[in-house]
Amino acid sequence: MDSYDATAISAPELAARIGPSTLRNGSGAPLYLEIADELRRLIENGEVSALTRLPAERALSISLDVSRVTIASAYRHLREGGWISAQRGSGTYVSPAGSLPSWGSLAGDRDAATLEFVNASPSASPLLGDAYGVAAERIRDRFASGGYAPSGLFELRESVAAYYRGRGVPTTADNILVTSGATDAIHAVLATFTEPGARVLVEHPTYPGVVELVHSLGGRCIPVPIDPDDTDEFVPAADRAARQSAPTLAYFMPDFSNPSGARLPLGTRRQLSATMHRHAVLTIVDEVAADLSLDGVPDIEPFGAATPDVATVTIGSTSKTVWGGLRVGWVRAEADLLARIAATYARRQLSTSILDQLAAVELMGRYDEVRRVRADTSRVARDHTVALMRDRLPDWHFRVPDGGLALWCSLPDGIRSTALVAEAHSHGLLLAPGLRFGTGYAFDDHQRIPFTRSLPEISAAVEILARLSSGIGPAPAIASSTPAAVV
Repeated sequence: MDSYDATAISAPELAARIGPSTLRNGSGAPLYLEIADELRRLIENGEVSALTRLPAERALSISLDVSRVTIASAYRHLREGGWISAQRGSGTYVSPAGSLPSWGSLAGDRDAATLEFVNASPSASPLLGDAYGVAAERIRDRFASGGYAPSGLFELRESVAAYYRGRGVPTTADNILVTSGATDAIHAVLATFTEPGARVLVEHPTYPGVVELVHSLGGRCIPVPIDPDDTDEFVPAADRAARQSAPTLAYFMPDFSNPSGARLPLGTRRQLSATMHRHAVLTIVDEVAADLSLDGVPDIEPFGAATPDVATVTIGSTSKTVWGGLRVGWVRAEADLLARIAATYARRQLSTSILDQLAAVELMGRYDEVRRVRADTSRVARDHTVALMRDRLPDWHFRVPDGGLALWCSLPDGIRSTALVAEAHSHGLLLAPGLRFGTGYAFDDHQRIPFTRSLPEISAAVEILARLSSGIGPAPAIASSTPAAVV
């Protein structure tokens, strides 16, 4: 068996997470079972992520002040249950959470009849065609140049800087690095600041791409549970996680988080930003959904505006307000931080498409209209999806978000997302399993439903889910509690 490319959790850290209270709960169960059950709980809710290398038996026994035989028995119990696996000469690892493909491969190749609901990506803005028309004329003046703009065209960086100034954040073109979309921006920031073994706080659930990127860089995500109905609790939870895990980075989506739809109020985001700064944690703020308010809710002060500029790096993009095919994103940061990020990015990309950047300049000049058009379209789609879900899937529970691009649904008892996704695939509907939005085995009882497709496609997708959920078709597989492979 090949060894996993995993990060490790130390014996003292794991012992602190298991906690001395576990060893004194008076349940009457053997001590090794109490330890095994607590470790299983940590794996299941994502506090100890899949593929993490666990401490050696002797080291953990010392940290928990129990016998090595007790830890060996706990590990054996978890191995027999499939939660962990031992590799000769390599160590003991948390088992992968099912045979799930990478995030980027979930949509895969498809024909015109397939309903693709993996990505929460809307169709192109009706303003995009005109913007490309203007860009096609303007690019002629640049044909004599080499066609590269390593940091981005000055006029686009200035347009993005003006966007931030309009939101009350002093910004110049020197604070902006243009990238080929938000994913490139996130990768550049993480690759700059993530050392092997580094810990990164993430809200839980979170954007799957970040979990994959952190792991690929040798880091480990530390999940912080977020409840869209009680966002104030996120601050003390993040504070505890920072004290326990000593992270160097945090990745948050304070506006219409993907997938939960949570939005942090002004006071909460100020407290969270100050808390991260106090712990010397650099916060990566993903704002790709910040402009997706659907119900006329006023804009909120950008995250980090009230703390020193060195405490925050912000990611932005046109992918959700305009179109995912317009590969323009950016990083906003203090000049010294941005110089380090730009150096990392230069090793990955020489330049973002000049044509795309010129189109983005035109769109940023009409950005209020861009936002309004997207909000009008998305609001109709959201309300259509909500009405259908309540009618056809009344046992699915969700909070109606006032922004963003998807519903985050709690599934009825007995239905697991991995099995549901596999069955939906066989009926021509592609979905992302709930597990992909966590760091462990969490969220197999949740399903994200984007409302970014056309209304007929949404109707067809909900009808398929209603048939499967009600037992029409191969219902036994859906009722299974075992994570199933997604193909």
